[in-house]
Amino acid sequence: MSGGPAAPDIAGPKSLADSGAVAARHALAEVSPHLAPLRRLAERIRAEQDRPVPEADPLDGGVEARLLLLLETPGPATGRTAFVSRDNPTGTAANLFRFLAGAGIPRADTLIWNAVPWVIHAPGARNRAPRTAEIRAARAYLPPLLALMPNLAVVVLSGRVSQGLGPALAEARPGLPAVAIPHPSPTYVCTSPEVPRRIAAGLEEAARHLGLPG
Repeated sequence: MSGGPAAPDIAGPKSLADSGAVAARHALAEVSPHLAPLRRLAERIRAEQDRPVPEADPLDGGVEARLLLLLETPGPATGRTAFVSRDNPTGTAANLFRFLAGAGIPRADTLIWNAVPWVIHAPGARNRAPRTAEIRAARAYLPPLLALMPNLAVVVLSGRVSQGLGPALAEARPGLPAVAIPHPSPTYVCTSPEVPRRIAAGLEEAARHLGLPG
């Protein structure tokens, strides 16, 4: 089991809608050793791309995580919280919280990140799909991210953009299991009952790679 901190009572679906919870989470991030290398990587990406980069949630496993879950791009909610978190006040985050809990995957075993880790939409605009050049630029940050995670046992690729990183992942960490699942956005999850079934099945497969009970 990873050594990340236990989640306090303020954690939960959409709990980061509360400004006090956001402030408390940022205070925790400042003093969390398991997050420090990821914060340095985020700062590097900000400097090189000149774009906002939300940080990993300190209540998750950070560099000690055994499961890396790659979403596509930071959504608009990250402008309010500055975190990539299952506790963000969005339907996507709430779905992710529910699916991970349903698979029995502990928070301390997970790191949630984005295939394109910086915010690509203009302030106040709706999120959009990343462009080819943005995906190509983001690919360079995958090996440094993986290098920070010595305990990594499985990667979950959520959505088309992250799944496109499969070859780069195999090159950077040969033999590392990768599981593809649909993106957990409410719009996509509601298109068919098959979508949530595929997400649940993929996360159950990932849990087996972690040796967790089924």
